[in-house]
Amino acid sequence: MNLWEKITGSDMTKELKIFESRAKKLPADYQVAWGKIFANLLPHSDFTGRNLMPILDGVLGLLEEAAADGQSVQEALGDDIKGFCSALAGEEGAKSFRDKWREQLNNNVAKKLGK
Repeated sequence: MNLWEKITGSDMTKELKIFESRAKKLPADYQVAWGKIFANLLPHSDFTGRNLMPILDGVLGLLEEAAADGQSVQEALGDDIKGFCSALAGEEGAKSFRDKWREQLNNNVAKKLGK
């Protein structure tokens, strides 16, 4: 990856397109689960989202293996997809980028007010 790709994020766009083409090969229920996982992991990304790429690749690999073994989505992921995503992101209640920005803003306001 060169500097231009890193700045523009085109490398991530290519990688996400590869993930989507892999996900389209999964059975329908796995595709729905992939969409939910992607949506639930997105708030745990950093500003660029680069920290999620290895996680998304691993989850997609898990889904591909489970589908190949004939497991159901519930057998592979359990019933709580949101909890599964929180565990992947680090821990239950992992901070999202909004939480980090809120904390930073609160700290800046407290400094300005002299607290």
